[in-house]
Amino acid sequence: MKSVSLNAFPRVQARRSGVKKLRNNGRIPAVIYGRQQEPQNLEIDAKDMENLVHHSVSENVLVDLAVQDDKRPKRLALVQQVQHHALSGEMLHVDFHEVAENEKVKIMVPVETTGEATGVKNGGGVLEHVLFKVQVRALPKDLPEVLTLDVTHLEIGQAIHIGDIKPPAGVEILGDKHISVIAVAAPISEAQEAAEAAAAEGATAEVEMIKEKKEEGAEAPAAGAKGAEKTPAAKAGEKPAAAEKGAEKKAEKKK
Repeated sequence: MKSVSLNAFPRVQARRSGVKKLRNNGRIPAVIYGRQQEPQNLEIDAKDMENLVHHSVSENVLVDLAVQDDKRPKRLALVQQVQHHALSGEMLHVDFHEVAENEKVKIMVPVETTGEATGVKNGGGVLEHVLFKVQVRALPKDLPEVLTLDVTHLEIGQAIHIGDIKPPAGVEILGDKHISVIAVAAPISEAQEAAEAAAAEGATAEVEMIKEKKEEGAEAPAAGAKGAEKTPAAKAGEKPAAAEKGAEKKAEKKK
């Protein structure tokens, strides 16, 4: 992976108000960290960072970071993460991971395809992208930005597994070699589609019936509660009457 030059500046303001002012002035807060160095707060020109990301083939970008007034003229780093605003898409923060030229690193690399699978073209199959990224290990200069797989030879029921991928020179592909990355599945017939649709409708109807039963069950105890209130009241009224009759009988006996 070819490194790209990027200028950065030490950042003093770390509080929320200071970061907001920083963004208003056209700069993005950032941080660089690594195994051998303490994390350092930085700020980067927003336009420089946007151009860097927009012109890169993938999200994996290797930069030669030149920090103003730093003891080292340049620091090799990977763009680890770029945080965006959920609505506007504006860049909010950038994380850089400092790496050494002679030390291998692990990153997730996007997987893309080229060609049209035979099973799709002639058999009406469906190309399935099982894994969109795979993990690789290599020296920074050897890291690939993307892995492109030729799927032309794939028939229905065939797949490209992690172990089938031929890595670029100096690159090791990690993970279970038996896991599928790209596969061609058999086409779904009209009967299967109809059966799936019927099953979905049946499941919906069953959920609605269960919901109705729960609502009916919730109403029943309420009605029972009202009846329960009346019954004790009636019995309570009967007990005093019975007690009065017993008292009258005792009085007659005494006479």
